[in-house]
Amino acid sequence: MSGLPSYADVEAAAARLAGVVHRTAPLTSRAVDARTGAEVVFKPEHLQRIGAFKLRGAYNALSLLSPEERARGVLTWSSGNHAQAVALSGRLLGVATTIVMPEDAPAPKLAATRGYGAEVVLYDRKTAVREELGREIAGERGLSIVPPYDHPAVIAGQGTAVKELIEDAGSFDLLLAPCGGGGLLSGSALAARALLPNCRVIGVEPAAADDATRSFRTGTLHTVHEPDTICDGARTPSLGSLTFPLVRAHVDAMVTVPDEVVIDAMCFLWERTKQVVEPTGALAYAALHGGLVAAAGQRVGVVISGGNVDLAALAPVFAARR
Repeated sequence: MSGLPSYADVEAAAARLAGVVHRTAPLTSRAVDARTGAEVVFKPEHLQRIGAFKLRGAYNALSLLSPEERARGVLTWSSGNHAQAVALSGRLLGVATTIVMPEDAPAPKLAATRGYGAEVVLYDRKTAVREELGREIAGERGLSIVPPYDHPAVIAGQGTAVKELIEDAGSFDLLLAPCGGGGLLSGSALAARALLPNCRVIGVEPAAADDATRSFRTGTLHTVHEPDTICDGARTPSLGSLTFPLVRAHVDAMVTVPDEVVIDAMCFLWERTKQVVEPTGALAYAALHGGLVAAAGQRVGVVISGGNVDLAALAPVFAARR
């Protein structure tokens, strides 16, 4: 697969993923509806295998490798969720995997990636650029690169989450999805445009990592290096060569959310809905929770992207909030 993916690629990915990923059942909450004034339906990808939506794109991409590419192995770079997804996909498909991860990646994500059988190469965020290091290692070893978001098969795989949500829960006025590198947002927008042409699609970013929002509004690709945000899954430097045009073409708006609002939204989900989500997983809901998206009286689909929580790291955050 090459070039910009289409909804037909999302449909093809759904067929490949059948029986591999969980079809996570939509969730609702009266407490959330009362708080937002909207009818909110969550796509709970924190309940997905590996604890995040990332398995969809990773498995779809690895399943399309040629026999020769599978034999050589693959490499990716990730702070954790895509790392786990590639590692598990490699184990399921018999492909050796090498993952470039930051030294300060959440401990549970590091442990799970290694547990799925991947070789983990650590780097220092302050002195190395993960993409450059990854390409150098891949070139030396002859490995195929499966990047976290800017890959047509990855984008198509991620789009299956919203395809399922719409098929299972029906029509929406709004769809909110978190945005890091834009793979999930792009795939979600492709699915929503095909199945619900009148549904508004809104991408949500951390305020400290607003490169995609600035890119969306100006039409020029912006970057941000290692943004300081609690949302480790959204610390990507920029949209990609594929996700940028897809977001511009199919997303209606972008909004940014301060970390303190993300934390409040995450705690609300933990306490009131009993759903353990990670900060990035709460990002899309945080836009509703904080009143940054007007949704009163509307039916809103919200993608919860992941639930791989580092409890030790979040304990001080919870304590400070109290």
